[in-house]
Amino acid sequence: MSHPAAIKPDPVSLMPVFTPSSWVLIKRIGREFVRPHVGIFSLALVMMLVSALMTGAMAKMMEPVIDRVFTGGERALLVPVAIAVFAVFTVRGLATYGHTLLMSKMGQLIVGNIQRRLFTHLVYCDLAFFHAEQSGRLISRFVTDTALIRQGVMETLTGFGKNFFTLIVLIGVMFYQDFKLSLIAIFVFPVAGIMVARLSKKLRRVSKAAQIENGELTAVLSQALQGNKHVKSYGMEAYEEKRISGVIDRIFQLMYKSFKVSGRAMPLSEMLSGITIVAIIVYGGHQIISGESTAGKLFSFITAFMLAYEPMKRLARLNNIVQMALAAVERMYSLLDQKPAIQNKSDAVELVAVNPVIGIENVTFAYHEGPAALRGVSLEVPAGKTVALVGASGSGKSTLLNLLPRFYDVDSGRITIDGRDIRDFTLTSLRSNMAFVSQEVAIFNDSLRENIAYGKPNASEEEIIAAAKAAAAHDFIMELPQGYDTFVGENGVKLSGGQRQRISIARAFLRDAPILLLDEATSALDGQSERLVQQAIERLQADKTTVVVAHRLSTIINADIIYVLDAGLVIEQGRHDDLIARNGAYARLYGELLRESA
Repeated sequence: MSHPAAIKPDPVSLMPVFTPSSWVLIKRIGREFVRPHVGIFSLALVMMLVSALMTGAMAKMMEPVIDRVFTGGERALLVPVAIAVFAVFTVRGLATYGHTLLMSKMGQLIVGNIQRRLFTHLVYCDLAFFHAEQSGRLISRFVTDTALIRQGVMETLTGFGKNFFTLIVLIGVMFYQDFKLSLIAIFVFPVAGIMVARLSKKLRRVSKAAQIENGELTAVLSQALQGNKHVKSYGMEAYEEKRISGVIDRIFQLMYKSFKVSGRAMPLSEMLSGITIVAIIVYGGHQIISGESTAGKLFSFITAFMLAYEPMKRLARLNNIVQMALAAVERMYSLLDQKPAIQNKSDAVELVAVNPVIGIENVTFAYHEGPAALRGVSLEVPAGKTVALVGASGSGKSTLLNLLPRFYDVDSGRITIDGRDIRDFTLTSLRSNMAFVSQEVAIFNDSLRENIAYGKPNASEEEIIAAAKAAAAHDFIMELPQGYDTFVGENGVKLSGGQRQRISIARAFLRDAPILLLDEATSALDGQSERLVQQAIERLQADKTTVVVAHRLSTIINADIIYVLDAGLVIEQGRHDDLIARNGAYARLYGELLRESA
């Protein structure tokens, strides 16, 4: 009683405040991610209840300790009471350890399931989705948002478990000891609830904005660090520093605002707590002086009130945590609820292509409702032949190539394989019949063996080596310190451009698909690397239906059919000699390539 401040509870936000939309999110995440672990939670809940009951027993035991042992002098009770106190602490400790361990396990399982589901969703999203979203923001959702959700789920379940049970048990002890004094002590709860209801909506809005800015910070960091070579080349260090500082300042302002919002109720809560403490001192002291109560009963009440402080404090923090978690859940579901535009038809069939013919029939396509990239394009790629697509930048060559594996779907017209629309085939079977070699080589921070086998993870060592030899990659691989076990760094940074390209071609050799797509695979290579890569590509093309986008003369000249595109239209077609003889658009383009290579 001499230090009333020590027993002062923080009544702010003793229960989280939920809007109707919040309940929708809570029910959904509970159904999809929490319900599968209901067994673990039920066992943890039992242990929470045991821990709460032991805490209540501790408070109740203070009455006989004061009245019968300390004041009454009943020596015979000293040892039994001491043993009982020790037993209560031991059981509470074991129960607390048990539910903490179980809830930690459950929390990690939930985060793991959320992250797996997010990644599965992302990895099957359309190419257009990744062009519209920044990778840094997606990573922020994957890491930061899931951590907030985990904290929210854990704190909520624990808050409505251990803390809620403990608080109820201790309030029960308080009412058992002194009904009127208990009413005085808890009158602040409804007042606090009204304050929290007014602050919760704004806190959630600010938290959501802060999470968006955190995603922006991740995106800017990713761009600046990955593109550090270009940053240095153009002397843009100060610009990037300013850009990062701007995002950090915005995050600071939002987080500071959230602190101000969550802290606005503090002055009133202090006043309400002060009133409660004064009431306990005055009323309790009067009861003892008048003989209507005992010191043991009042000390038991004060003990229960003091023990209730910690669960009350945790429940007081619960609303802020829950609102931040709900903002993260909202962002997560806004991502998960985006349905990929490129999906299998309900009656899609497996594609089994041996010597396929590709048909492009009056195809029109535009990116994001922009101007048409292709306008009524029609062409054919005969079985086992090589078709070259040539034209100026922006003519639609790469766009046409990206439509074949259904990275995008045509707006009108159709693309066929052996006369059947590619949308009739499952995406997996369609793409498994294609090997794609691009100027944008994807090399992963893994061993060369794993990089070559990326499209065929169950490939044997002999198959991997054979593919590397066919791609003229085996010799340089064997010169590396660990050979095929050499890790090549992020984006293959430890390899030259020609080496990365040959690894990509080895990957295509190993896949051995009947359709080969080449997108300027020899661009930006030096002469020696180009010759090695070109020879590897020629071996790769054997007996395959090939579509190639190329600027290199050798690739164009050897094509069976050349299609010249301009502004999304096919304006010429034929073999190299025939097109030169016409002295049209192809002849002019070929002349420009000759001058560039001279």
